[in-house]
Amino acid sequence: MISQNSIAQVFETARVEEVIGDFVQLKKSGSSFKGLSPFSEERTPSFMVSPVKQIWKDFSTGKGGNAVSFLMEHEHFTYPEAIKYLAKKYNIEIEETERTDEEKAQADTRESLYLVSEYANTYFQKTLHSTDHGKAIGLSYFKERGFTEETIKKFQLGYSLDEWQAFTDDALGKGYSIDFLSATGLTIVKGEKRFDRFKGRVMFPIHSMSGRILGYGGRILTNDKKAAKYLNSPESEIYHKSKVLYGLYYAKQGIAKEDNCYLVEGYTDVIQFYQTGIKNVVSSSGTALTPDQIRLINRLTNNITVLFDGDAAGIRASIRGIDLILEQGMNVKVCTFPDGEDPDSFAKSNTLEELTEYLNENAKDFIQFKAYLLVKEANNDPIKKAETIREIVNSIAKIPDQIKREIYIQECARIMDISENVLFSTLAQISKKDFQEANRKHKQEQKAFEVVKNVEQPKQKINVQYELERKIIEILMLYGDRTEQFEDLILKEDEVSGDLILEPTKHEARVFEKIYLDLQEDEMQFSNEQFKTLYYSIIDKLNQDENFSTKNFVNQLDQESAGTVTSILMEDEKYNLHDWERNQIIPKEKEHAVSQLVSQTILSLRCYLIDQKVAEYKNETLKEGSDTRSIIEDVKDYVGLKMLLSRKLGKVIG
Repeated sequence: MISQNSIAQVFETARVEEVIGDFVQLKKSGSSFKGLSPFSEERTPSFMVSPVKQIWKDFSTGKGGNAVSFLMEHEHFTYPEAIKYLAKKYNIEIEETERTDEEKAQADTRESLYLVSEYANTYFQKTLHSTDHGKAIGLSYFKERGFTEETIKKFQLGYSLDEWQAFTDDALGKGYSIDFLSATGLTIVKGEKRFDRFKGRVMFPIHSMSGRILGYGGRILTNDKKAAKYLNSPESEIYHKSKVLYGLYYAKQGIAKEDNCYLVEGYTDVIQFYQTGIKNVVSSSGTALTPDQIRLINRLTNNITVLFDGDAAGIRASIRGIDLILEQGMNVKVCTFPDGEDPDSFAKSNTLEELTEYLNENAKDFIQFKAYLLVKEANNDPIKKAETIREIVNSIAKIPDQIKREIYIQECARIMDISENVLFSTLAQISKKDFQEANRKHKQEQKAFEVVKNVEQPKQKINVQYELERKIIEILMLYGDRTEQFEDLILKEDEVSGDLILEPTKHEARVFEKIYLDLQEDEMQFSNEQFKTLYYSIIDKLNQDENFSTKNFVNQLDQESAGTVTSILMEDEKYNLHDWERNQIIPKEKEHAVSQLVSQTILSLRCYLIDQKVAEYKNETLKEGSDTRSIIEDVKDYVGLKMLLSRKLGKVIG
């Protein structure tokens, strides 16, 4: 168990914009930050982070919360894991009591898989650095590749002994379950027999974006033709290779800083680049690039540079997958290395300055690169040239931005010596075909779900009381501790006419006191139970703590309540997603008229409750034996009061 003192220290130190900035590229938007949602596919930002309130909101999925809840949602951490991650990030020493056997037994399967993977990482590193075989075979290999001791430890590289059960026996001896060893793929179980999957291989641990061990890549060092050169962990509950990029944990800050990501093929390419000084580099680990992997990069930058070795056949095969990147609306460049060189060898034999200069000078726009490459391959063959043109236009059709498509058509017309009209015509045909296919699939999906004839759904009525209660919670959270000048309305009889009038009187009060007394005076109760609980919690906190902090209050709430409060507080941030100020539209800040906002909200709630009361009285008149005359008099009084309140609100009575 983590001590409350440690938890409080973590919450006090952690900055939500810094934590989320490790996973999402954030751009300044007024007093907040915005970015692409890490929880859905989108091309326009709907994700907002408020440094002032220390909370975040994803308007595309409705999720929101603080730094801890983000880690729990994004990285699937448990609460203690999120706290420990933040403690490590901010160099906070965690005070923790020993877990009981019962608490250990309650750890879920997912956490157990992580624990086994973490243990394996420690074991493989220890084997590499502390055993004779590890140093003679594994460490020698890494040093031959040019990796320094610092780099080897940085990337947590390791070695698995060339023995059938060395790791498995050690893990079982430490109390780890064979079920979890098998589920992670570290151990292969066949009946009664158990084997180390990575026997005799140097080990490359694969990290999540937050640094947890998900799986491994292992390279064999012998010339066994029957064994695969590289072997990856199998799919598991924690490792999905199509959703992971090797090196992203180390590269994420460099990618965001440089606003560009270098994509290479292998583990050693990443490590060699990083060691040379280029930190913004990741690898798809030898697998075909997937949409999920592209989206991981797109959260941090819109620019990607794909690096190929000098093998022409390899380049031709690899560029087919780049259309997926274009579909995401990203800017793609490619860079090839001289014949016989790959990113690993080139980085190893060049300084940072030389490598950087080479990349800057040789990185070419992908569409232009592909056009030159295919035209060269066509070699004046009319049939091949026609196929080339169609293939280029197919790639251009993947680009969502219409302006970019037009520019690329013009550029490709020049490269391929063909009229723009022909290319535009071909593009139109491809786009029409794609649209028709998408439309056909959409209709099929609609038909599959079409059980009965669609009936027009009645429009949902706005729950006025819910919205007003929600507004009261918002006001209390944002301005509850402020002192304001209020204008109260005293109901009294006019001395001349005898009519009821509202006489204004001014006084100074703290916002939460004003709201509490007004609601008490009219005996107004919250109808929503969650709002009711939050209301009394906020009032109690404001009454006891002169230094009320929205951040601290949210951090002390349960997950559901924290989500509700975050949604309320971030509602206005939705408008910061649009560039209003660039269009010379300056929204009025609510905080400049807090007293007016409080008064209008309370008056509106009073008017609404009067309407409810009048409706109750009208129903009473329909009952037998009711005192109709008395009820009518009460209704007249309530209607008269509502007219006075509505005039104050500047509303027209319907």
